Amino acid sequence: MKYKVDLHTHTTASDGQYAPAKLVELAQKAGVQYLAVTDHDTVDGVEEAVTAGEKQGIQVLRGVELGASEDRNLHILGLGLQSGSTPLGELCETLRKSRDERKYRIISFLKEKGVEISLEEVEALAGGKVVARPHFARVMLQHGYVSTTREAFDRYLDTDEYQRIERFKAGAAQCIEAIHQAGGKAVFAHPYQLQYEEKQLENMVCSLKEYGIDGMECYYPKHTPEMVEQYLQLAKKYNLHVTAGSDFHGEQVHPDMPLTPISLEIEWIFQ
Repeated sequence: MKYKVDLHTHTTASDGQYAPAKLVELAQKAGVQYLAVTDHDTVDGVEEAVTAGEKQGIQVLRGVELGASEDRNLHILGLGLQSGSTPLGELCETLRKSRDERKYRIISFLKEKGVEISLEEVEALAGGKVVARPHFARVMLQHGYVSTTREAFDRYLDTDEYQRIERFKAGAAQCIEAIHQAGGKAVFAHPYQLQYEEKQLENMVCSLKEYGIDGMECYYPKHTPEMVEQYLQLAKKYNLHVTAGSDFHGEQVHPDMPLTPISLEIEWIFQ
C-alpha cells in the first residue's frame, strides 16, 4: 500500500526554521501521511514531533541525518529509529560537540573574508541549539553580505577553502551501523549533491551497499527527471528501497524546497 510521505525534514533541533510540533502541523496541512524528522546529528526533536503527530493524525518517524567522512556531500538518513539509548546517541553527542567547536572557526574564517558578524547573533538565531551553517547564512543575509542563503554557501560556507575548518564526521560504514543498532533503516540521501559522474556514483552506491545501506532517496526537489530515472535504476540494480524527501528546512532557509508529499510504499521501514 502506498502512502503520501516526506521522509527528509528538519526542525529547530538542528538548522530548521520550525519547532518539531509546528513542522508536524505544516506537514499535515500539506497532505503528508508519514513524516520523518531527520535533523542533522541529533534526535532531540523527534519525541516532540511524535507526540504532535498523535494529536494531528499524522504518523511521525524518528529519524536523523548524518554526514559521512568519505565526501563532504555524502549524507546518510536514518529512518524508523527506536527510542532509547544506543550507540547512535553516543555518535550524535560526539558530532554535536564537533559542531559546537566549529562555530568559532567559522566566525574566524568569515572575518578573514571580510564578513563581520557576531557569534552571539548566530547563537540567538539557533535558539540555544547547536549552531549550524544555515544559521550563519541567515545572519549574513540579514546583514546584507549575501542576497540569498544559497549565495552564502556558494561564496563562503561550501567552498574548497572552507573545508580546512570542517568538523569531524564518521565514516559511512559507522553511520549505517549506528542507525541499524538503533533499529532504523539507512538511506543514501540526495545523491545529486555528490556531483559524481555516472560510474563514480555507481561505485559509491556499491560501497554503501556493502556497508549495509537499505535505501536511496531517489525523489528530491533538486533531482531532474533524468536524475530520478538514473537513481531508480541504480536502486533496482542494487536492491535498494526507494525513498522521497523534501529536505524541508522552512522558507527562510530554503525557500525553494517546500514540504512535498510523494506516494510510496514504506512498509519495509517497519520490518
